[in-house]
Amino acid sequence: MIQIAGVVDQQEADDLISLGIQWLGFPLRLPVNVEDLSEAETAEVIQTFPENVHAVLITYQNQAEDIKQFCQEMGAKTIQLHGDISIQELEKLKAIAPTLTLFKSLVTGKNSLEELLQTIKETEHLVDAYITDSYNPKTGATGATGLVHDWSISKALVEASSKPVILAGGLNAENVYDAIITVKPAGVDTHTGIEDSDGRKNLEQTKKFIQESRRAFQAIQTD
Repeated sequence: MIQIAGVVDQQEADDLISLGIQWLGFPLRLPVNVEDLSEAETAEVIQTFPENVHAVLITYQNQAEDIKQFCQEMGAKTIQLHGDISIQELEKLKAIAPTLTLFKSLVTGKNSLEELLQTIKETEHLVDAYITDSYNPKTGATGATGLVHDWSISKALVEASSKPVILAGGLNAENVYDAIITVKPAGVDTHTGIEDSDGRKNLEQTKKFIQESRRAFQAIQTD
């Protein structure tokens, strides 16, 4: 699985889909980072997706009813939860929106390995996958930081989880091969690592990121 987050407009979405990307992330309702698109623009872009392309809403919301309504408004079937959501709200969300695909973030740097392992134990029956990411102590951001974290932590999380783990955090075309070989995740996610200074995806870097990711996934599958 290769996920590209921070889609800025319809053209960029179309370009990524043409490169074979099937998971596109849209950060919305954020406490720190600036949103790339408005919610109305996001909904319009998602409506154009073919059936094999998945829109992933990336949000810090932590109330089940709000999350369900948000997904309905956007027309998305996958939600990536970066906020501190309680077990009770996760259980409620699973009950009121059983067809939603749930990704739960595991933020390294903000939480210790022991805390992250405990989160897995408590939530793996309620989520479909986890996504690791990096914490920026200067800004408080827990995603889209451009920072690489200790991959040995993500490797331990992959080994502990019965659910797929997606690796994120400072990944780019130059380091994604080594990251996958080291961590052996089920997928990778990049956002700022393949962007130019104007915030748009650099298509040559994106192509290289995809090529290196696929090369690494093939390598670990043949180990």
